Amino acid sequence: MPLVKSNHKPTFLFKNGHFSTIYSAKLRPVPKLLQEREQLQLPDSDFLDIDWSFSQNPSKKVAILLHGLEGNAQRVYMTGQGKVLVENGWDVASMNHRGCGGEDNLLYESYNSGRTYDLEFLVEFILNKDRYDEITIIGFSLGGNLVLKYLGECDTVPKQLKKGVAVSSPLQLDSSLESLVKRENWIYNKTFINDLRKKYKRKMPRFPEKMNLADYKQITSLLAFDNLYTAPAHRFADAHDYYKKSSSLQFLPNIKTPVLILNAMNDSFLSKDCYPTEIASESKNIFLETPEYGGHVGFHITNKLYYSEKRALEFINQKY
Repeated sequence: MPLVKSNHKPTFLFKNGHFSTIYSAKLRPVPKLLQEREQLQLPDSDFLDIDWSFSQNPSKKVAILLHGLEGNAQRVYMTGQGKVLVENGWDVASMNHRGCGGEDNLLYESYNSGRTYDLEFLVEFILNKDRYDEITIIGFSLGGNLVLKYLGECDTVPKQLKKGVAVSSPLQLDSSLESLVKRENWIYNKTFINDLRKKYKRKMPRFPEKMNLADYKQITSLLAFDNLYTAPAHRFADAHDYYKKSSSLQFLPNIKTPVLILNAMNDSFLSKDCYPTEIASESKNIFLETPEYGGHVGFHITNKLYYSEKRALEFINQKY
């Protein structure tokens, strides 16, 4: 019965979900973390940028970190989690999704909420180094959905992959989109759309047979973007087909690797489907923690340490 009682008790201001979300994304001082970039060539002729951080002492443990929609390895939640990990004996491989590392990717397709191909490639790449005995994967928002889908869809997970953590993750994409487009979330929605429109526009000159100005002008919502780009680029019938096939909720019962899902109850990005209490209560491997407060990736304790960073470290270090 892995339903975890949460001990997260933020100060007064951080009990407000929107305040904790915005402060944590825009105002928290960025933790200092030394990163070394390695560019991986993919079998389909594209590339991945991996930003590595290393423990002071040689480590046999590595954590793969996955950022959210239109994020990157330098986002504060990524460097915050990475800093806590390297200070506690873990190496860190922060994966920039295709086109998110500061340079547009080469292909028409890129990344999405369910495309686990690149994560699987990175896991195999790390295993082939023959350097690490233990791998864990920690994902935030979209990255958390990827972690859960990957662990649930794999017939056999590598034996070195011991744990997974999903923070502020939309487990059901269609209903979470309905939550995100509510009026209270207009600032986040607008930010995502603006970022995605810019990326679409940059790609247009390289793929004129697939992208055009008329479609660009129609990208006024996340649903429109997914219908006009995400779905055709990644071989889905439409946006709703993409949401249905990419949502991690349906894969949870198949997960055999211990995984922590940390979703705040006042996360305005998430729908009620993102709190799978019944599935977790019947699972030996899904540890569901749903603190009352935390917003979206906003589990503030101090600027130097967030509750999500502390809990992820505790969970991956604990023996089950």
